[in-house]
Amino acid sequence: MLLLIPPINLLAFAIIGAVMSRHRGGRVVLFASLVGLVLFALPAVSGCLMALLESGLEHSPAPAQPPQAIGILSADQQRVISPDGIGWRVGGLTLEREAAGAVLARQTHLPILVTGGVIRDHAPPLADQMAASMDKDFLSDVRWREVRSGDTWQNAVYSAAILRAQGIDRVYLVTHAWHMRRALIAFRRAGLVATPSVVQIDAVPDLQASSLLPSARGWHESYYAMHELIGWAWYALRP
Repeated sequence: MLLLIPPINLLAFAIIGAVMSRHRGGRVVLFASLVGLVLFALPAVSGCLMALLESGLEHSPAPAQPPQAIGILSADQQRVISPDGIGWRVGGLTLEREAAGAVLARQTHLPILVTGGVIRDHAPPLADQMAASMDKDFLSDVRWREVRSGDTWQNAVYSAAILRAQGIDRVYLVTHAWHMRRALIAFRRAGLVATPSVVQIDAVPDLQASSLLPSARGWHESYYAMHELIGWAWYALRP
């Protein structure tokens, strides 16, 4: 899966082009791949890709009827060393979503659902770790845990089943702005009225000299952006 998404797949193409560089076609593939790798490494390019995903979310209309619950989507998980040995904890992106969800819960007094299954071998479900983290780090109670999902589409399907069993069909959806469009499609297709509650919306990059210099962060952001753009298109076409 990773090799299908730019800019990672461009590295594979560059290697193929280098191996075939005795042929004109190989040199073309190598040159085009290297150009693509440089472009995706520019913060100006990655920032514009992020802005494309996030545009318009700052003006999301208020729901016709108020949501009945808060759904916080999981993101990442980290393997760490603790006094008890090797363990796991929620990652930085997941913590950001938890923090935003905790603030929203204090403002609205709505119950919280966290969603995330097993995404790493031998690791616990993310929703279980999120519930513990919400209690310890943000003093917020989690009412429901969805622990079966492995991706955003399953987040939506399994969360909807839990919430509808409680008579709930309207939720605030808490996730990062770059992930929100794909998440909204999934949750609405699952039969929920989902209102976006974004963690943050990134500013459009300034055209400064630093934004035109390749960086590892540019590659990192470009990967997330391309992953979401491809996923957004796939979810939009998915029956």
